[in-house]
Amino acid sequence: MADNKNSIKCQPQDIADRLTNLGIRPTAVRLLVYRYLESVDSPVSNLDIEIALETVDKSTIFRTISIFIEHNVVHTVDDGSGLLKYEICRASHEHSIHDMHVHFRCTHCNRTVCLPSTAIPIVNLPDGFIANNANYVISGICDKCSQIISG
Repeated sequence: MADNKNSIKCQPQDIADRLTNLGIRPTAVRLLVYRYLESVDSPVSNLDIEIALETVDKSTIFRTISIFIEHNVVHTVDDGSGLLKYEICRASHEHSIHDMHVHFRCTHCNRTVCLPSTAIPIVNLPDGFIANNANYVISGICDKCSQIISG
């Protein structure tokens, strides 16, 4: 599961306004899921969300994530773990190809880490092609595991 990060968080009314502006009714559960996704520093799976928000029904979490994907509140990350993971779109609070960044998946501890300062290279596509998603995952040993291994 992802760790909490130390960054400026949106206030509940700001989140409600953002969801409303995107055409999403800001229910209590949607606000709760959004706040959780905002609080983590790495992409998380449905299971991670279910564990963190144990009082929320898993089908409600699934529907909420589906709505968030449909309205470009979150983007998906396929880190090769077999579980699709989700992350808040942060670039100008709008989903865009520019919001995509490199992820690192540790093959030792299975942790996925965002590398936001490393953008996915923009690929020049042939005429008529429009990119709306890019996935770039580097796998290997993370900094914490490499210290343990080299010991």
